[in-house]
Amino acid sequence: MLYPELFKQLESVRWDMDKDIPWDRFDASLLSDEQAQTIKMNAITEWAALPATEMFLRDNRDDSDFSAFMSIWFFEEQKHSLVLMEYLRRFRPDLAPTEQELHDIRFEFDPAPALETLMLHFCGEIRLNHWYRRASEWHTEPVIKHIYQTLSQDEARHGGAYLRYMKRAIGKFGDEARSAFAKVGVLMASARRTAQALHPTNLHVNKALFPRDTIQSRLPDPEWLEHWLDKQIDFDAVWETKVVERILHNMSLLMDQSFKTVQELNRFRKSLAVSVPAPAPGAA
Repeated sequence: MLYPELFKQLESVRWDMDKDIPWDRFDASLLSDEQAQTIKMNAITEWAALPATEMFLRDNRDDSDFSAFMSIWFFEEQKHSLVLMEYLRRFRPDLAPTEQELHDIRFEFDPAPALETLMLHFCGEIRLNHWYRRASEWHTEPVIKHIYQTLSQDEARHGGAYLRYMKRAIGKFGDEARSAFAKVGVLMASARRTAQALHPTNLHVNKALFPRDTIQSRLPDPEWLEHWLDKQIDFDAVWETKVVERILHNMSLLMDQSFKTVQELNRFRKSLAVSVPAPAPGAA
């Protein structure tokens, strides 16, 4: 089991919201209304760990080790939402999310294959690590800069934990797992070809609720994410390339291959197709 070791590792580096956030360094002159609004949207988005955890527990009922790890991931992700809300409570209480705004993004996700979902969230952690690093650079107020840097480090550790479970899955399921990971890896490393940011909070997850079936679509400002990335933190091609490189690097380690481009990963995916049976009709 991976859970006991991961618990010790993550416990040893866990930050304390009272002791490790430099609240006394707050400088109101360095926080704009525009920046404060983005913190509210991020606080609500991080609350999406709640429905995501419900999905993980439902779709991994046969995997108690991974389900136990969710206790760590859920705790730390909800703390991300909490620290952003605490920042607003202290310094911009008029922008603190309401309970209803938080509850609006709690809805049931359609069942999906567990291996693909694992890879999707692994890539999501890599992407969030880079988004939050860039957000820390964009912000000018020192306390929120520190918070975003802290969150980015958490997301990197979560990605590392997911990678451990992916390695375990390859040991258990072989090419079935390799095929699932490569398929989603190609999708998530091809973000520059799409109009929307590729992250779990921006993907359609409940067919019956379309078009309000993404986390972002249920925010107070559904257009926020793209505006934040393109116009505010300026997550440009240079930063997107960093995300793609990290995905390809980790896929290379995971598959014991060398993938320099998405095209190489896609060719590897196609080579696995002959050994992996097609999904059952109706599979997500």
